[in-house]
Amino acid sequence: MQRTLAVAALLLTAALLAGGPAGGQIEEIPEGVEVPPFYDYDPPSTLVVPETLVTRAKYPFVDVHNHQFRMGADQDLGELVAEMDELNMAILVNLSGRGFRRIENEDGSVTFELDSHEYLANAVQRARSLYPGRFAVFTNISTTGIDEPDWTERTLAGLERDVAAGAAGLKIYKGLGMDSRDSSGERIPVDDARLDPVWAKCGELGIPVLIHTGDPAQFWQDRTKENERLYELLERPDRYRDPAENAPWERIMGEQHAMMRKHPGTQFINAHLGWLGNDLGRLGALMDEMPNMYTEIGAVLAELGRQPRYAREWLTRYQDRVMFGKDSWRPEEYHVYFRTLETDDDYFPYYRRRHAFWRIYGLDLPDEVLKKLYYKNALAVIPGLDASLFPD
Repeated sequence: MQRTLAVAALLLTAALLAGGPAGGQIEEIPEGVEVPPFYDYDPPSTLVVPETLVTRAKYPFVDVHNHQFRMGADQDLGELVAEMDELNMAILVNLSGRGFRRIENEDGSVTFELDSHEYLANAVQRARSLYPGRFAVFTNISTTGIDEPDWTERTLAGLERDVAAGAAGLKIYKGLGMDSRDSSGERIPVDDARLDPVWAKCGELGIPVLIHTGDPAQFWQDRTKENERLYELLERPDRYRDPAENAPWERIMGEQHAMMRKHPGTQFINAHLGWLGNDLGRLGALMDEMPNMYTEIGAVLAELGRQPRYAREWLTRYQDRVMFGKDSWRPEEYHVYFRTLETDDDYFPYYRRRHAFWRIYGLDLPDEVLKKLYYKNALAVIPGLDASLFPD
């Protein structure tokens, strides 16, 4: 893998050197100068500006996008809560309430399937008994067997049973619309009519649906110097979506929007800013059209941080519709979120270069906007959260 990455990067570096903008071409590399691959070029900044390192959020917050895959088994919740306390995280929403179980197939391959209702119920019971109020747990559904006659009945019954056991919402993984197939091998669209009873049932039960649809649009684009996510596609080549073999990005996202329009009585939390963090105007237009659409900022902070003035204006305008989310559990990475949201710092690094090779800037959000992002909007949408953990 490393050799493949290095060769690809060197070829691209050569192409960039040979074909830069008019007036900016490098005709010859001076003797003795070593040209690094483009992904290694990250010189220390000489900019000297004030720095505000924030390791603890200004207000207690709810992380609405988190994954704890062992909560229903043997996870040490005490260790997890201690890390949450250091960050000032009041409530963690575990979207992976059903967990996964490992299946070893006869041909030697391994697959993973959602675990049982009992696993979810155990996760809820452990969280409630050991650390009351500190966790919310979402359930999950499988589309396997979606064209079987009793799939709808079984799925709705399971959803009702999970909610009765304490599930606070439904999380939909990104396989829907991209990789999930029915028994005929056809892709299951996000707005497939066979799923309509599920969305309607969530509205009836009063629980939100946090749905991850698609991936960044650049994953469908040619892997050239014009692709803003080329670094990531070289480091993680499995993320590339060959247009010849995959449904177009616009179609997949359009299916999600059509589904939300069709179910105005159900509240949807569109994960990762709906992959429109680079086009907030378009995201805002969708939210204007669909008051049942909310969103969260998990894994897309760098999109906001590179447009601090417009992002601040946008978050202020949609302050009742956006929640705090992070996605992967690496406590030290939250510090970059706090710095971006709370300070007016200039030009500092994001924590993962494959997501953003650029520097980002603080948004310095007003306190009321920050409170809504950190906890007020989550309290309004996700049932059962303990409001006493927050200042007002």
